[in-house]
Amino acid sequence: MAGRQADRRGRALFNLAPETPADWWEVEALYDLCFAPGREALSSYRLRDDVDPVVGLSTTARDGDGILAGAIRFWPVHVGSHDALLLGPVAVHPTRQGEGLGGLLISHSLDLARAQGWARALLVGDAPYYGRFGFDRLEGVEMPPPTNPDRVLGIALAPEGWSGVTGRVRRWTDPG
Repeated sequence: MAGRQADRRGRALFNLAPETPADWWEVEALYDLCFAPGREALSSYRLRDDVDPVVGLSTTARDGDGILAGAIRFWPVHVGSHDALLLGPVAVHPTRQGEGLGGLLISHSLDLARAQGWARALLVGDAPYYGRFGFDRLEGVEMPPPTNPDRVLGIALAPEGWSGVTGRVRRWTDPG
């Protein structure tokens, strides 16, 4: 499902579309530009190793000239015995920051996740920023160390999506 954000005159500002295999390296270059070297050493990346992003949720945002302005990815994980989405990374090109594109990517892709039937999503991030999208600190959910537990946030995508869900966050392919 693709979408467009338009200005007051109806001109397209950004075209949102599912990430395709052809977008992979361009998105990776954007992440390299936006995040510190060594980003792949973070513990959340161990949950992504050898796991494909969720089809239809990982989204690109391109401007009217087709230039990549932002991207977001989602990965399937297990929390205890439950399935969940791991949001991240989300990045906006430095020349496009401050235009609301990060928020647009997050809101749009969470709507897609709900439509796909996912009950919950989590991330490691700043509560003041992600709180405005409905993310709250998760109690009893353990990301791989050395993750700061105060930065483990979740959102229910279905009623009671996090009710009774606790335990270690594991790779999608790891056995219970």
